[in-house]
Amino acid sequence: MSLRRVVAAVAAVAAVVVTLSLGRWQLDRAAQKEALAQSIQTQGRKLALTGSEILQASPRDALVHRTVRLQGRWLSDRTIYLDNRQMQGRVGFFVLTPLQLSDSPAVVLVQRGWAPRNFENRSALPAVQTPSESVVVEGRMAPPPSKLYEPGTSSTGAIRQNLDLTQFREETGLPLLTELSVVQTGAASDGLLREWPEINLGVDKHYGYAAQWFALAALVVVLYAWFQLRPLLFVSKDSHVSRQPE
Repeated sequence: MSLRRVVAAVAAVAAVVVTLSLGRWQLDRAAQKEALAQSIQTQGRKLALTGSEILQASPRDALVHRTVRLQGRWLSDRTIYLDNRQMQGRVGFFVLTPLQLSDSPAVVLVQRGWAPRNFENRSALPAVQTPSESVVVEGRMAPPPSKLYEPGTSSTGAIRQNLDLTQFREETGLPLLTELSVVQTGAASDGLLREWPEINLGVDKHYGYAAQWFALAALVVVLYAWFQLRPLLFVSKDSHVSRQPE
């Protein structure tokens, strides 16, 4: 066998091994995300947590996606408006207000909903109604608010690009839970929309990528057979014919 054919065979085997490995990796990722999706559904079906149950849980990170029913009072003077957040394709604020729990001394940050921005006066705050009396908040446990790119130092004041819960706890002196926040659910109220995007783990995307890698592996095999093995078969056949007695 010539050196060229050896190199072609090694390259084909390597390509098939790599593409099959990548396809299998995508299937593993899909399986992991399906397990996570099942875990999220299981968490959501459990009984709603109270404030005291949140404090007693360890680790609290395990409470993500659990539903909650919290009673307390809004600390309206500590409300934060996260800028450049979208809902229904519109840009505005995510409104976050700390909730002083009634059944514990702790404070939980609640992502209350979305409000539109005044683009003519960028320092104007949206009209959000915040009751002063005790309220019941229903929602789900979630990680701290997601962060957007922010050049320079972190902003302060009511309108901010991002919010770090640990820094906010130090800034306010509140006994704030820093591991988690609460995403308030339910119909629009208090001047806020709550059409939060559904959690999409992208499982179908991984199956699609896996199919592409497996198809590429099959293509390599077909091309190698066509351009390398097929000529050998014809050469062998012609040689056999030439050796036939006249």
